[in-house]
Amino acid sequence: MRHYGERPALAGISVRVDEGATLGVFGPNGAGKSTLLRVLAALLRPHAGSAVVLGAELPTQAWKLRGKVGYLGHAPLLYRELSGRENLRFHARLHGVARERVDALLVAVGIDDRADDPVRELSRGMVQRLDAARAVLHDPRLLLLDEPRANLDPAAAMLLEPLVGAQSGRTRVIVTHDVDAGLAESDLALGLRGGHQLFAGSADPDRVRGLYR
Repeated sequence: MRHYGERPALAGISVRVDEGATLGVFGPNGAGKSTLLRVLAALLRPHAGSAVVLGAELPTQAWKLRGKVGYLGHAPLLYRELSGRENLRFHARLHGVARERVDALLVAVGIDDRADDPVRELSRGMVQRLDAARAVLHDPRLLLLDEPRANLDPAAAMLLEPLVGAQSGRTRVIVTHDVDAGLAESDLALGLRGGHQLFAGSADPDRVRGLYR
């Protein structure tokens, strides 16, 4: 459970995701989707209950997840005054990743020609691509993705598919408001409303679309 004041943001969530599978998290605004991702990423502590992520029980064993989880949220985890290259090199040092990996990812997300510009001077789409590169820099086993294609045109979104899409081969938990795209790439679906779980199981289009009626 996680609550804000007297209002529950998450309560009674129970779902299992097998390795290599994709869980799509669906629900209207305020359903608790982003809060769930932040709890799973160990960025928020649950006020009650626990979650087991890659064998680590949260919040007591959050340290075990270091280097195993990649998180891409609404707010980029980047320093605006540093360049894209400096940001990735900083994270590379934290995880013991070689500089060659940084350079390869800058090319992969198509911003190598702007890699030495401060992040504050980049477009929102470029920042999103750079933050996706940060999220996969350390080759995590699990990806937690909150609207990963936000601010991206189709060509830019395609650049990210090998990194954060189904092609990545990683276990993924994805939050998206694009129901059709989300269903297409999800093995399982979790439906939330008002912080409560309405269903969890197969990615059934009728149940998912019913969340928004």
